[in-house]
Amino acid sequence: MTKKALIVGASGIVGSATAKVLGDDGWQVLGLSRTPQQQTNVTPVAADLLDPASLSKALAGLDPSHVFISSWLRQSTEAENIRVNSSMVRNVLDALSPAGSVKHVALVTGLKHYLGPFENYGKGALPQTPFREEQGRLEVDNFYYAQEDEVFAAAARDGFTWSVHRPHTIVGKAVGNAMNMGTTLAVYAAICKHTGRPFRFPGVEMQWEGLTDMTSANLLARHLLWASTTPGAANGEFNVVNGDVFRWKWMWSRIAAWFELEPATFDGTVQPLEKQMAEDAAIWREIAERHNLAEPDMNRLVSPWHTDADLGRPIEVVTDMSKSRRLGFLEYQPTDDAFFDLFEDLRANRLIP
Repeated sequence: MTKKALIVGASGIVGSATAKVLGDDGWQVLGLSRTPQQQTNVTPVAADLLDPASLSKALAGLDPSHVFISSWLRQSTEAENIRVNSSMVRNVLDALSPAGSVKHVALVTGLKHYLGPFENYGKGALPQTPFREEQGRLEVDNFYYAQEDEVFAAAARDGFTWSVHRPHTIVGKAVGNAMNMGTTLAVYAAICKHTGRPFRFPGVEMQWEGLTDMTSANLLARHLLWASTTPGAANGEFNVVNGDVFRWKWMWSRIAAWFELEPATFDGTVQPLEKQMAEDAAIWREIAERHNLAEPDMNRLVSPWHTDADLGRPIEVVTDMSKSRRLGFLEYQPTDDAFFDLFEDLRANRLIP
């Protein structure tokens, strides 16, 4: 089997983890983005996903056997999310089509498949948890569905197999990422420690008391590799989570202890991080200067709006992994360990003190 991967969104949380897993497995890795970053064992490919001519020129002669798509651009409305993000998928696959080299395309979406897009997130008639792949699509517009449809159409045209991967909130490292709970909480903890402010859980009581799960970027990357090379997983849609469940009232104390903080008592009051951290950019610059950190711009590290959306949901979110387990994917990652591994990595790369 030819092992030549094109990762669309190679510098993001999912893309960078996937590049490492594939590289360690002996793959040749091409990393596509508009402004590629320096990555170990990744050949950069610069192109604009919304510019078909740019893509055709950049991808000519590269002939990847496998394509991993984990890139999206947040827009102001779901209609715009659909237009822009489906175009990016279509443009990449159209540019690759003439060479006929692609054997498999793996698309990363997420649990908004079951929970609805940002405009209708966690509202209306939702499927019962734990979420299972056979529960299908909601009766609402969703850019995840539009991206899937582009993959399905290209597969029917070009004859490659596909897989769709639906992680829950992803724990992993990437600077400038739009959905980055782990780094957001690490920066928030560092600010609380620096200022002496209480380390307050920002969400609702349902998330504090209810069960939830998450997805390690490294486990997701291994799931992508598994599905892309396992014949029985071809043309499948898969949930992918760590395999454990937890309550935030337990996890919050675990995270606090790692940063040597005493967690504030949760009294049921919602205190969103977007509000708590609204004036913290100058404080972060002070912390960065004091500790010689690599990124003094707090807004390149945090995404409070996304963390608030997750921790503000009025429902439990638990995900079933039986489909992957039955087909042989048995990997497991305790979520507290995933957080701790991330925090160590952030510290080693001078992103947090």
